[in-house]
Amino acid sequence: MSNFQLPGFQPMFLLFVPLVLVVIGFGLWFRRGKLTGGKVLFAVLSFFGIITAVNVFMAFKAVSTFPGLEVQSSYVAGRGFDGRREAQEALGWGIEQVYEPGRMSLTITDASGQPVEARALEALIGRVTIARDDQSPDFRWTGKGYEAAVDLGSGEWMMKVQAIAQDGTPFERRLDFAVAPKS
Repeated sequence: MSNFQLPGFQPMFLLFVPLVLVVIGFGLWFRRGKLTGGKVLFAVLSFFGIITAVNVFMAFKAVSTFPGLEVQSSYVAGRGFDGRREAQEALGWGIEQVYEPGRMSLTITDASGQPVEARALEALIGRVTIARDDQSPDFRWTGKGYEAAVDLGSGEWMMKVQAIAQDGTPFERRLDFAVAPKS
């Protein structure tokens, strides 16, 4: 059996178990005796209290796991997009990553399929939705590609690669990949 666990699943589970017990308790309590105004008021206040508690919890989790803005101004970032894209496409570069436990390989190839060494290379590896696991490995040129020591848990990951060609042309790519659970 897999030990794969969704991030944040345990706190959600611990929040909803008391919720189910409260609903069962209400059902048993309302079966006894007659329905009074006090019972109805208690049920309505409890219902909205539970809804409010769940909403506050979800809002807290959303804000605490949000990695932040990608850019300060979307308009300014978008103005030069077409020019940067055309320059990047003119390079003819392709990129491929391979993860093996403890090691990430990154290969950049030119239009003829030959490995390319960039003037500068930076990469950010992180979970798709949560910034707490982000890491910036130190990729080293091996003569055929780049390698770095990286330890990733199972699940969905993404890697943002920023490189600069020898002629100064910037190259950016985002690669999404999955890491299988350890067996």
